[in-house]
Amino acid sequence: MTDIPHVVILGGGFGGLATANEIRNSLSSSQVKITIIDKKDWFMVGFAKLWIINGTRTFENSIGHLNQLEKKEINFIQDEILSIDLQNKNVKTKQEDISYDFLVISLGAVLAPQKIPGLTENGFNLYDHNQLSEIHNKLQNIDSGKIAISIMGMPYKCPPAPFEASLLIDSMLRKRGVRDSVQIDFYSPAPITLPAAGPEVSKKILELVNSEKITFHNSSKIKSVESNKLIFENGEAEFDLLLAVPPHIAPKVIYDSGLAKESGFIQIDRDCKTPFEDVFAVGDVTSLVVTENKAVPKAGIFAEGEGITVAKNIVSKLQSKEESELFDGKGGCFIESGRETASIIEVDMFSQPEPSTSISEQTSENLSSKLEFEKDRLSKWL
Repeated sequence: MTDIPHVVILGGGFGGLATANEIRNSLSSSQVKITIIDKKDWFMVGFAKLWIINGTRTFENSIGHLNQLEKKEINFIQDEILSIDLQNKNVKTKQEDISYDFLVISLGAVLAPQKIPGLTENGFNLYDHNQLSEIHNKLQNIDSGKIAISIMGMPYKCPPAPFEASLLIDSMLRKRGVRDSVQIDFYSPAPITLPAAGPEVSKKILELVNSEKITFHNSSKIKSVESNKLIFENGEAEFDLLLAVPPHIAPKVIYDSGLAKESGFIQIDRDCKTPFEDVFAVGDVTSLVVTENKAVPKAGIFAEGEGITVAKNIVSKLQSKEESELFDGKGGCFIESGRETASIIEVDMFSQPEPSTSISEQTSENLSSKLEFEKDRLSKWL
């Protein structure tokens, strides 16, 4: 009996779960062994965080459990990854050493609030699941003053999410009858709302937030945060409550193993391969550059597409086939309005001559599709 090839997947998010399921749907456990390693034992579709903030969801009702993978004959190890030895094809965790034949790195991006002086002491991290209920309480208790939403680094995950957050917060305050006494300011280092989506879609998003009297301040590059004050490179602004999207970096283990340069991400092409044999990377931990100033956005749907691409490439290698898949660069994300509707932003990153994006009308059907999207992923993968 020969050894069964072992695919080790680092990270149980969109990319990791899509890869594992796609491989397992093609090959049985007697043909390939699959192991996912993640330091948390749950998976959540990122946009559920906004529903926890506005109180329509709890954390417990928004997660799937990664130990459910066992029933699909996908091993799950809850552990912290300490090092990746690319030469000897070995991953070291706190508890054990795991050798692999194929490695898929889908560790996501790490939030780095510490990179902005004063942020941790004076503001909340909009993307940190541990802070969501406290943010919810603050929003339930604010009756007047200024709320600042600030993007503090590019690129960041789920580009439309902070705009959705501003719209859902607007809606919360309206329902409480205090919206007229609260100012909402949105600060971004970019010249337009969604650079990845281009000027036309950006203009529509700007119109959407402006229609709810949310003020968008472009080219606001943050330097530091003081008590109730944002210090930008070109000015300052006051706030009573700060919700920040902090800078994103790759996990330390990625820099230690030489897969990416400090504070950057793993560079990949459309085949999602790294320079190392049988080592792939997908999702937010990567940078897939499309044009000089555009890269594939950091969003779950793209991690999923890249994961499926990698899975197909691993399967064809295991079956000794020649063909190689390329990631198609297609995806979409929702933007919820706070008025029981949503739009869908559709993206085709590799369309020629340049990436194409469009945004649909706001409809209640799109909001239902958003709920369906979440349910579908949780039931399909876990």
